[in-house]
Amino acid sequence: MNSDTPVPPGAWPMQPAPAQPAQPNTPAAPYPVPAAMTPPPYPSMPPQQFGTFPPAGSAVATWGLTKTFGSKVAVNGLNLVVRRGEFFGFLGPNGAGKSTTIKMMVGLLRPTNGTAFIGDIDVWREPLRAKAAIGVLPEQLNLYERLTGRELIEFAGRLYDLPAQELRHRTESLLSVLTLADDANKLVVDYSVGMRKKVALASALIHRPEVLFLDEPFEGIDPVSSRVIRNILLDLTASGTTIFFSSHIMEVVEKLCTRVGIIQNGTLVAEGTLADLRARAGGSGAENQTLEDIFLHLVGADTREGGLEWLE
Repeated sequence: MNSDTPVPPGAWPMQPAPAQPAQPNTPAAPYPVPAAMTPPPYPSMPPQQFGTFPPAGSAVATWGLTKTFGSKVAVNGLNLVVRRGEFFGFLGPNGAGKSTTIKMMVGLLRPTNGTAFIGDIDVWREPLRAKAAIGVLPEQLNLYERLTGRELIEFAGRLYDLPAQELRHRTESLLSVLTLADDANKLVVDYSVGMRKKVALASALIHRPEVLFLDEPFEGIDPVSSRVIRNILLDLTASGTTIFFSSHIMEVVEKLCTRVGIIQNGTLVAEGTLADLRARAGGSGAENQTLEDIFLHLVGADTREGGLEWLE
C-alpha cells in the first residue's frame, strides 16, 4: 500500500474508510484548505503490538511520529501510548526531542510522518476537537502581557465558550488556589517568572481538559508554589485527568509519575513504571536505584570522560 494513503483512525490494519453520510446543509468551504492543515503522511504499516489503534482506554497515543529538520532527525518513529488517568513522565537529555514531540502531540508542529491521537481523535485530522480536549503549559511562555492575570484567565475561558457565570467562578477558584488573588489585577508584564507559570497553568486548566501537557512546569518556581502546583496536579489525576509531564527535575518526576518514558536522540529507549525501569537498568543494587541513576544509565551518561586537571 502506498505510504501516502490516508488511514482512518480506529481501523488497524488498514481498511477502507467507511462512507460518510451526505451533509446537505453544510456549506462548501469558501477557500481551499491550506496544505499545512492536511494530515501528514502515514507510515505504511501500524505497530503490530498495538493491534487496534489507538487502543481502548488511551488518552494519548502516537504512531510512527517523526520530525526531521533537513538532515537532522529530531523525533524518530515514536510509538507511545499513555492511558487515561496516568501521570506520565517524559524524560530525556537536552536536545533529545521532548519539546518537539509535545509540539507535534498538541498540534503546534506538523509531523514529517506519523500522527498523534488525543483519545480517539487524530490531532492532524480533527485539530479543533483535539485542542478542545487538551490544556498546554509550554516551556516557553508567550503570554498577553498587557492583560491582567484575571483578564488572561478569562480570555482563555472565552476561547472555550464557557458560560459567563461558570467562567467567573472557575477564574476566582484558580486565582485563589494558585495564590494569585492578591495580584489578579496586575498586568502580566509585571509578574515574576513563577507568577507567569501559575497564571499560564490556570489558563490551561480553565476548561477542565481531559489531557494536560506540561513542559518544564517547575522551572523558576519557588518551593511554596511548587508544592501548590504538585498538589493541584495530583488532585487532577485523582479526578481522571491525564497528565503528560516533561521535566529535568528527577526527584519531582519520581514522586509524581506513575509511568515514565525516556527519549534519546529522538528514539524512545525505555518506558514503564519505576520498577520496570529498574529491572531494565539491571546491575547490582538495581532495586535501590533512583530515577536519576536509571536515567543516566539508560542514556549512557553515567560515566565521565576526561577531566579538568587544570583546576587542581
